[in-house]
Amino acid sequence: MHEIKCPNCGKMFTLDEAGYADILNQVRNEAFDQELQKRLVLAEREKLAAVELAETKISAEMGEKAAHKDAEIARLKEELRAADLAKQLALREALNAVEKERDDLKRDLAAKKDEQKLLEASLKEKYETKIKDRDDAIERLKDMKARLSTKMVGETLEQHCEIEFNKIRSAAFPMAYFEKDNDAKTGSKGDYIFREADEGGTEFISIMFEMKNESDETATKKKNEDFFKELDKDRNEKGCEYAVLVSLLEPHNELYNGGIVDVSHRYPKMYVIRPQFFIPMITLLRNASHNSLQYRNELALVKAQNIDIANFEDELNKFKDAFGKNYDLASRRFQKAIDEIDKSIDHLQKTKEALLGTDRNLRLANDKAQDVTIKKLTRNNPTMAEKFEELDRGPHN
Repeated sequence: MHEIKCPNCGKMFTLDEAGYADILNQVRNEAFDQELQKRLVLAEREKLAAVELAETKISAEMGEKAAHKDAEIARLKEELRAADLAKQLALREALNAVEKERDDLKRDLAAKKDEQKLLEASLKEKYETKIKDRDDAIERLKDMKARLSTKMVGETLEQHCEIEFNKIRSAAFPMAYFEKDNDAKTGSKGDYIFREADEGGTEFISIMFEMKNESDETATKKKNEDFFKELDKDRNEKGCEYAVLVSLLEPHNELYNGGIVDVSHRYPKMYVIRPQFFIPMITLLRNASHNSLQYRNELALVKAQNIDIANFEDELNKFKDAFGKNYDLASRRFQKAIDEIDKSIDHLQKTKEALLGTDRNLRLANDKAQDVTIKKLTRNNPTMAEKFEELDRGPHN
């Protein structure tokens, strides 16, 4: 129990523990609230003071920074004005340099134009001279071709091709055969035949060449296709793989002027070329055939093996046929011999039976012969008895 004195009236009164604790809590809470209010007021004052101080400090710093910025802006403006002056000066100097370069280029261009005019005049004069020389050469060639017969024109083309081939024969085609086709046994012949074989003597490329040209003055103009059939015939008769028509016919035909023309759709392995493609054509066909030589040899080996197998089968079939015939003949003769043996056996059997019967008769005859005596012979036969008696008496008399 606790005694409590009232501060107002001075009266004493007693409180239990619960009442005392309740009053104590009330006093303590009131004091805490008063103290809290004091401290909140003090904290608010301190905050306001700090805010005012911070604002003052910030205002001072901002003023200082603003002053620095104003100074920096003034400095930059001054530098910008100076840079503008320098830029204008540099621009003026660059403009002067460009204008000077422009003036120099104008002078150089004028000089180049004058030089170009002189060069054009010189080239024009030079090429006019060349054109005139070419025209003169063309006229001379036309005159020469007009004087040549058709045969001579063709022979000139043949000679050109032969000369071109002989220029590189030793270097490019040392093992090749290239000669005129002089064999006219079949009624016609080509112009040249090209053949080449490997080290083993196996021919891997052969070409029949026909050279055709005609004079510009010839009344009847021939076409390339007019010679295809005869060229194919010559190729087949001479056993050549390819046929090539070297032609100057149809000079304005863009098809033949374009280069190597394949006419295999008309005749197999046939080509039409201009003379400038004569050596390249041989080289192309020769290299292609040479590259396929290995496959040809392998194919020939396979064919030979197939032929050997076919021959073996033919020989085997022949042997089987001959053996069958001999077997049939031997079988028939064997059967005939068996029949003859059977007949002989039957005959021998009969002979055996006959001999056995003869043996029995001979045995009986022998027995009967053994049984014969003088007494039996002379019995009832006085004549024989007398003869035997005379024989018995004779030696003693």
